[in-house]
Amino acid sequence: MGLFSNDIHTLDDLFLHNLQDIYYAEHQITDALPDMMDKATDPQLKQGFQTHLTETEGQIARLEKIFEMLGQTPKEVTCPAIDGILEEGEDVAGDVDDKVLDAALIASAQAVEHYEIARYGTLIAWAKQLGRNDVVALLQQNLGEEVATDKKLSSMAEGSVNQKAA
Repeated sequence: MGLFSNDIHTLDDLFLHNLQDIYYAEHQITDALPDMMDKATDPQLKQGFQTHLTETEGQIARLEKIFEMLGQTPKEVTCPAIDGILEEGEDVAGDVDDKVLDAALIASAQAVEHYEIARYGTLIAWAKQLGRNDVVALLQQNLGEEVATDKKLSSMAEGSVNQKAA
């Protein structure tokens, strides 16, 4: 079985497939964040997860607007990559001592952020190539939020969480 369906023949098809992929990923992340909030012990980390949940809901709304602009119905395609990243995060968070739990949660969250950053960067490049500058700003807004979240997570980890775990 191949990575993509046989329906992908053009860059437009590939763009749409990856848009459906990130749409699925954002929904999976929305489902995972409440559990991460519950597990986090650091108040700043809990608040960061709450803030990102709200941002993710906004990102989903922007993706739905992009589907509309493309004349498409919002649709998800299963993304084994995000499923694996989230599953690994759940496994790690279940296997660590409380002392290092927040550090493990940050590491898992950053793996998710890095996946999203890669996806949005690719979608932006493809949208530009396809002359779909009308959707670029929405994709860039999502990307900007992902990059900002990654930086906040790094700051939390390097500022106190990793020290507490050491």
